[in-house]
Amino acid sequence: MQDLQEAIAALKFGGAMVYPLLALAVLALVVVLDKAFVYRRYVRLPAALLELVETYGFAWDALERELAALGPRNYFTRFFRVILSNRAKPVWWVESRAGDEAQQIEKALSRGLWILETVVTAAPLLGLLGTITGMMHAFNLIGAAGLVDPTGVTGGVAQALIATALGLFIALIALFAFNFLSRLQAQTLDEMERLGTRLIDHIRMDADAGSR
Repeated sequence: MQDLQEAIAALKFGGAMVYPLLALAVLALVVVLDKAFVYRRYVRLPAALLELVETYGFAWDALERELAALGPRNYFTRFFRVILSNRAKPVWWVESRAGDEAQQIEKALSRGLWILETVVTAAPLLGLLGTITGMMHAFNLIGAAGLVDPTGVTGGVAQALIATALGLFIALIALFAFNFLSRLQAQTLDEMERLGTRLIDHIRMDADAGSR
């Protein structure tokens, strides 16, 4: 509790730039929490469904049951449904519709990531601006007659250092979060494409069996 009070007291010396920096931190936190909820709730791929799709010659009815249990808002369900509902059509049609759905899912998963990118860029710049204003405040206390207020100079330097440190800290956290979420998105789309290929292969196999 004492450490928290000391941290809050230190932030008060950061000057006016502390407030927009804290606003950026809140925005980044909201995006991270939102993405954590989305991936936890709607990008879940049960082991049973994965095993079924990887099974040679699985039954389409079994896939229907697995998708119904997973829920319509799951992104894998959305992607598989497009292939499932169009499997009687030509393969090129199915691939085209699956590609369109994958693009929509990619847009949904990347929504909000631009905020993290902005925080990564803007936070150090705001910290630098706080540094400049803090140093200007310190230098203004040094007049022609010499040092006017030594404690004021110290406060200006402290303001500069706190703003810089806070800006860099927020930018680093946002950078790690952005890279992690981008990698997670890429892995999800790669897995979706790989499993979609399994379904397309099954459709081709059914078409070959029907033409004999």
